[in-house]
Amino acid sequence: MTKEGLVEAVMKAAEMDTKKQAQLATEAVFEAITKTLARGEEVTVTGFGTFRAVKVAARDGINPKTGEKIRIAAAVRPKFKAGKGLKDAVK
Repeated sequence: MTKEGLVEAVMKAAEMDTKKQAQLATEAVFEAITKTLARGEEVTVTGFGTFRAVKVAARDGINPKTGEKIRIAAAVRPKFKAGKGLKDAVK
């Protein structure tokens, strides 16, 4: 499913009148999650899962084109852990 498909599903499930309303609602959810993670906080949706930002340590890597050893800088990455409700629904 693409973002467009998700907007359609939200519109139908929430019985919204216009696609624009569903698009605004969908984007607001993504924006709220993004801003919360940027502040270093977790977003927990009970029964669905938890989004969080995790620190990844610097490490050595290899450039696949040249075979040259490179240093990969430390970074903060988003991570998602599925909740029980989502895991059970996917089984």
